Amino acid sequence: MLLFFILGLLVHFVFFGSIFDIYFTSPLVHGMTPQLTPLPPPAKRLVLFVADGLRADTLYELDENGNTRAPFIRNIIMHEGSWGISHTRVPTESRPGHVALIAGFYEDVSAVAKGWKENPVGFDSLINESRYTWSWGSPDILTMFAKGASGDHVYAYSYDADNEDFGAQDVTKLDTWVFDNMKEFFHAARNNQSLFSKLNEEKIVFFLHLLGIDTNGHAHRPTSREYKDNIKVVDEGMKEIVSMLEDFYGNDGKTAFIFTSDHGMTDWGFHGAGHPSETLTPFVTWGAGIKYPQRVSAQKFDDAFLKEWKLENWKRQDIHQADIAPLMASLIGVPFPLNSVGILPVDYLNNTDLFKAESMFTNAVQILEQFKVKMTQKKEAILPFFFTPFKLLSESKQLNILRKARSYIKQRKYDEAVSLCKELIQLALKGLSYYHTYDRFFLGINVVLGFVGWTSYASLLIIRSHSSFTRGVSKEVKKPSHLLSCSFIAVGVLVAFFLLIQDCPWTYYIYCLLPVPIWYAVLREFQVIQDFVISLLTFPPSQLAGYLFIFTLGIEVLVLSFFYRYMLTAGLIAFACWPFITQLWIRAKSISLSWIFFSLLLAVFPLMPVVGRKPDIFLVIGAGSLVLLLSLCVLTSLIKRKDRFINEELLLHLFQMLSIALSMYVVYSTHHSLLKKQGLPFLNQIISWIILASSFVLPLLSPTSLFERLFSILLSWMSAYLLLSTGYEALFPLVLSCLMFVWIQMEQETLQQSGVSYRQKSQGYLCCHKSIHEFDHKVTSLQFTCNLDITQFRHLYLEDIRRAFFLVFFLVTAFFGTGNIASVNSFDLASVYCFLTVFSPYMMGALMMWKILIPFVLVMCAFEAVQLTTQLSSKSLFLMVLIISDIMALHFFFLVKDYGSWLEIGTSISHYVIVMSMTIVLMLLNGLAHLLTTKKLELYGKSKSHLI
Repeated sequence: MLLFFILGLLVHFVFFGSIFDIYFTSPLVHGMTPQLTPLPPPAKRLVLFVADGLRADTLYELDENGNTRAPFIRNIIMHEGSWGISHTRVPTESRPGHVALIAGFYEDVSAVAKGWKENPVGFDSLINESRYTWSWGSPDILTMFAKGASGDHVYAYSYDADNEDFGAQDVTKLDTWVFDNMKEFFHAARNNQSLFSKLNEEKIVFFLHLLGIDTNGHAHRPTSREYKDNIKVVDEGMKEIVSMLEDFYGNDGKTAFIFTSDHGMTDWGFHGAGHPSETLTPFVTWGAGIKYPQRVSAQKFDDAFLKEWKLENWKRQDIHQADIAPLMASLIGVPFPLNSVGILPVDYLNNTDLFKAESMFTNAVQILEQFKVKMTQKKEAILPFFFTPFKLLSESKQLNILRKARSYIKQRKYDEAVSLCKELIQLALKGLSYYHTYDRFFLGINVVLGFVGWTSYASLLIIRSHSSFTRGVSKEVKKPSHLLSCSFIAVGVLVAFFLLIQDCPWTYYIYCLLPVPIWYAVLREFQVIQDFVISLLTFPPSQLAGYLFIFTLGIEVLVLSFFYRYMLTAGLIAFACWPFITQLWIRAKSISLSWIFFSLLLAVFPLMPVVGRKPDIFLVIGAGSLVLLLSLCVLTSLIKRKDRFINEELLLHLFQMLSIALSMYVVYSTHHSLLKKQGLPFLNQIISWIILASSFVLPLLSPTSLFERLFSILLSWMSAYLLLSTGYEALFPLVLSCLMFVWIQMEQETLQQSGVSYRQKSQGYLCCHKSIHEFDHKVTSLQFTCNLDITQFRHLYLEDIRRAFFLVFFLVTAFFGTGNIASVNSFDLASVYCFLTVFSPYMMGALMMWKILIPFVLVMCAFEAVQLTTQLSSKSLFLMVLIISDIMALHFFFLVKDYGSWLEIGTSISHYVIVMSMTIVLMLLNGLAHLLTTKKLELYGKSKSHLI
């Protein structure tokens, strides 16, 4: 069985990894020829201002007094340049946003995961193509482009990463540092002839990365005074920089300026998904080669922003974020970034029609080069009779469009040439997507075959070893025929040979060969399949159809809950009716009432807002107070119940209560310290980390009796959860745990009601614990210490499928009960402020993932207790849980989309990743839950089990 679970873990890792080869592969290709517009550029230098985390509406709108927050930018829009909105794609994070801006392509998600600061893959960028680039700002961004550039022409000046402190008194210093250091740099250049000479070269770039707005948005929300005041600081700083540059270069009119943002931010201070507040960023450009403001009488846009911003009379021109890279390349006359998929926004250019047409022609050839390289690579890797070319853009059509466009330029039909080049670009982009996803269907078929085979094999294993369906059949496994073995070996060899002659990646061998042994294992159990089918035929068709309908309905509710959280509420309301359906209401009214109450109470949480909620520290304090009150009641009960209460147990319980109280104090104290902009108190930080570390150890010191161990786990992990909470979610683990305690008792009552005799079937098992009489009357008398495999005591029944479904449902509720982890922007960085405020993406991410896992572990520990009280093998019940999870994962695999909006595509993929992660994590957390519930640490090396 251990070997089976190890193999199962490996198989699920393969299924999990397959989604990255199918949907998350890098779109980059190499080997293209650089393309350069043959005409002289309008600008000698470019200044790029990127205000990290700046929303378009917050910049453009007027304040409550009707005044602009950015008078310098407003003046540019009305008198000097052009403006619009830059539309970003998901994920709306700093790294992919800057890559789109400067390199012109939308980075795949796997690249973001592989490297936060450094490039996991090489790509060309405007900075690489420039003669010289000087940049100032955050080390996370500047290092990435400096390392990706070839040669020694990129100079990056960044502050210490410790300055990115969300709890600092004034984070606008992140921006003023950039402005001050750039001023000092130019002042020093006047006395440095070598540097002065470089600064007067052509094709140079100045990149100013301004992180203060993003940091203020995370710390105080974009609606805060701090966020809006930071915009004023940036506006004033830009005005000074522009004035300094004009003075340095003697107003030569050869400087182009661009001001934009990498992403926006939601009202609750986060970004990463596709909310309009994240994807709508400002874009303002002026200077050499840029059109002056154009007055218009009316504009057609779907949104109502123009009237709100009082900018309806100045022409707004929206662009895609990747379009900024070719615009910048065109302005200073450098080759378009080789991997750029941006389309040059010619309407922004203040130049001749010939220059616009030539630039657009260069843009079209540059993107066509990528298409041709991608097609050649795919064609060389596939057998000729299997290769299907992209029919919309054949070689003859490419030549025809290029000749026609060149002819239009010679005939001075510039508008026709521009239009034709845009058509060629659209076809080339479709072709790039076609070849990028060429193997998707082939790989998908193999993954589905592996999925179905694995689920079938796991089901057969349960039927053969843990059910009564095969009682009439010999349990001896018959040796499979040599013909079956030889057939599958032959199939495997053929598949491997087919992949070898096509020079496929090594991962393709895994996806394509994995179904072969899996289906061999399934077909060798043919006798079990036959016996199972015969057993099913003995069931009345209506009853069988009813079971199948209920099971399918349950799976669909779980799947729909990923899209609509209120489905969890509907499910919990249905759970509340369970005592009436099974007549438990008559047998155990008090337990049934508790089940109904906590089911309905838990059903409230999925109806609460996922995001946008404001921090409410008093709710966190209230949750801690309830836990302390409950602890006092339990402590009193334990003292009364035991003839001799162990001193160590009393001290442990009191220490855990102290941890809860300290967590409440740290949360309150840290919140007020940050409000006063005094930062995170060092003592609070130390206490928080100590409480987090102790939460792993303290439960292992408690007695292994069921109730006391589970309650000890709740107290320890609740203290850590309080430190990671900002509002109503602090109540969630408490309510969930109460329902779990009632679930354990409900399952015991259900099993007793079904007529299963404990006295007959579990006498050997119960000798490890208390007397049979005690077990019949108190579930709390059980202990997590018996190592016997109890599969010999009873088989699986249909009721056990319901238990497995309950577990999966509670796990999904633990996922989505207080948030939607399918969306990155559901996370609130304020959750980790008790531990750290200095920006550290991996540490912050780890803490927030731990916050998600705490309810998960509470459910898994309760599951251990359910297995104990129902005399059910943990292996068999866990197998059923994995099967349900795999059916859900296969469901989401079919729902994965590669069309529609980027948000829809990303969401569909994330659902599959979540379910697969849940399946894998379940295997690991099952071991963690077993450790937490069964192991006991002895402080003095002396067992005290005889006193318990």
